[in-house]
Order: sequence, then C-alpha cells, then structure tokens
Amino acid sequence: MQALIPYPNFSPELFSIEIGGFAFALRWYALAYIAGLIIGWQLIVRALKRPSLWQNDQPPMTPRQVEDLLTWIILGVIVGGRLGFVLLYKPLYYMAHPAEILMVWHGGMAFHGGFAGVVVAAWLFAARNNIPKWPLADALALAVPTGLLLGRIANFINAELWGRPTDVPWAMIFPTDPLGLPRHPSQLYEAALEGLILGALILWMVWGRKYLRTPGIVTGTFVAGYGLSRFLVEYFRESDPQFYESNPYGYALWVGDYGLSMGQLLSLPMLLIGLFIIAYVRRRHSVRP
Repeated sequence: MQALIPYPNFSPELFSIEIGGFAFALRWYALAYIAGLIIGWQLIVRALKRPSLWQNDQPPMTPRQVEDLLTWIILGVIVGGRLGFVLLYKPLYYMAHPAEILMVWHGGMAFHGGFAGVVVAAWLFAARNNIPKWPLADALALAVPTGLLLGRIANFINAELWGRPTDVPWAMIFPTDPLGLPRHPSQLYEAALEGLILGALILWMVWGRKYLRTPGIVTGTFVAGYGLSRFLVEYFRESDPQFYESNPYGYALWVGDYGLSMGQLLSLPMLLIGLFIIAYVRRRHSVRP
C-alpha cells in the first residue's frame, strides 16, 4: 500500500454566525486576502520610513498615500482576477452565462489576471499622483509574496487546486477530489516557491542589499521569480477540467505527448519580461554583478 500523509481536513470557515436567518462566515481564503493586504501595506510603510533604502534617499511617496494606493490595488486584484479567469479559463461558459461573471462568491479568480489588474491600477495611481513608476512597482513587489504565501495556504485549507496524481510518500487524498486519488499537495509547493522563498529573496534584496536604490531590479526579480516558480509547479498541479476535454494531460498547447498548461503559457512571458526588466535596468544604471 502506498504511503500517504493524511490530509488535515480543515474547515474552510474560520467561524460562522447566524443573524436573522442569514449565515455569515469568515473563510480562511478571505482572511488570507485581508492579512496579505495588511502585511504588504505595513512592509511598504516600513520601507518608506527608511529613506536610505531608496534612490537619492528619497522615498517615492508618503505612508498616507499607501492607504489610497491600497484601494486601487484591491480593485485591480478583484476586477483583473475575475476577468482573467473569465477570459482565460472559461470564456465559452461565461459567454453563455454572462450574468455569472459578477458572481465572484462562486469562485473563479486568476492570478495572472489579478497581476494585470494591479499593473493597470498602479500605473493609473502613479500617473494621477505624480509618483515615479519603477519605485512604486518595487514597493508593490516587496508586498506581494506574503499575500501569495497566505493565499496558497488558504487554497490548501480549502482543499482546492490540488496536484496531479502521484506515488510520492508525501501525497495526500483531498476530500474534494471525486476520484479519491493520492495527489501532490501542489498548493504547498506554490506557497514555498512563490511566497516563502521569493519573499525571503526580495526582503534580503531590499533590506540586506538596498536594491531599491536601483529602481526596477526588485520588480524584475519578482516578475521573473513568480514566472519561474509557477512554471515549475505547473508540472505537479492538476490542470483545470476544461483542458482535459481535448488533451489527456490537460495541456492548453501541445504537440504529441508534450505541451504546456495554461498556467505555463501565462507564466513563461512573465519569466522573460522579468529577465528583460533586470537586464534593462542593470544596463541603464551600469550595475555590476
């Protein structure tokens, strides 16, 4: 019999109360979003209060402006994440059921769409408030990995977005899997790579090496680091059901037995763009290895 690690079977709800016949619940996923935003906000504020971290000892904005930025970022995450899921993963379904596009409480958010939404929101905020765009992007890159770490842990608690079937000794059987197969706990792989390791690297770059003094380096590192992390984890993560309709491996693009998942197709450009940003900034600022 295959060795397994028992799934801890958390409740997706932290607590639930009933008022006037209506049930109100705080879910771990919502708590992860809230905690990620608050921690990210505080990281940016702490960095802004250290002028020596920034180019010419001049932070790009005030701590008060971060509060306004937070509203823009929340809108970018929600709108971009939802539209990304609708357009990239289930366009035909939502074309037939357009009223469900707004039903975010039924699930369905895409990181790559949320990332695009944040980019647009941050660009508009910077333009409106006359804030330099690269330092603002670096500040956001400092804040994001914590949210990714908590979000992937929430995915694990919700027993969603699990991995492909496997015989590794740390495999788990998730209660939401109708097939009941041992699978990779790929949510934890993502939490480790996208959140813990990438976040630690960026913290070291900001406080240990003061890379904020070279605007754009931290942004490029985050974009490339996320793209690489997600690309690798996709080999262990179960593809969305709709991609199995035409390919037994769940690839979105394939030739014979080889292909790429939708997550890999979206992450590969991030890796290339991140590397391009790093090379561009290093050349522009004549930064030596």
